[in-house]
Amino acid sequence: MRDITTSKEKLLKKIRKALLEKRDNPYPNLEDLPHYPPSDDLAEVQFAEEFTAASGQFIFCEDEVQFIESLLNLAEERKWRKIYCWEPALQDILAKYDYPFFETDKDFEQAEVGFTLCEALIARNGSIMLSSAGGAGRRLSIYPPIHIVVAYTSQIVIDLKDAFKLLKSKYGSQLPSMLTIVTGPSRTADIEKTLVMGAHGPKELFVFLLES
Repeated sequence: MRDITTSKEKLLKKIRKALLEKRDNPYPNLEDLPHYPPSDDLAEVQFAEEFTAASGQFIFCEDEVQFIESLLNLAEERKWRKIYCWEPALQDILAKYDYPFFETDKDFEQAEVGFTLCEALIARNGSIMLSSAGGAGRRLSIYPPIHIVVAYTSQIVIDLKDAFKLLKSKYGSQLPSMLTIVTGPSRTADIEKTLVMGAHGPKELFVFLLES
């Protein structure tokens, strides 16, 4: 009786043979190689371009005064009144210039804007790394329809692996219980292939970048 070898059996035989053979790792330094080709652009410029391409809204501020002025103009234009901020460092900045905000979760279901800091800005894909380590916790970046992130130029990194290095240097082995990578506002096209903004989180995402 003649054996009939199917294409699938041939393929499996090759795989088994390859697994048995010992070969040197052809890419021993793979982890150290950049994930993207090098760019001549400044990291700040790269982040701004990628972030706005993902429907984020980017505002650069040279100092705290320009930040407060930009925030006042934006809040007046959008008629924001219920702005929540739970991070002590951010509260200090807002209080310094008598900017009104909610420092507790009173009437949180009516929140219009959530203010948070971040762990890092990732230039290559315009993403923001958030964590639960700060006073904002988990809710403030998710529930309000508007999420505003205040970041500093020292927090901009090129790749995701650089963001994790930044985290490790900051927290050591005690990493925050939640890490989130956010790229633009919340969106989905699950329903009839129609793009809907803000379906599972904020419908608008702002980054105020300050010099540091």
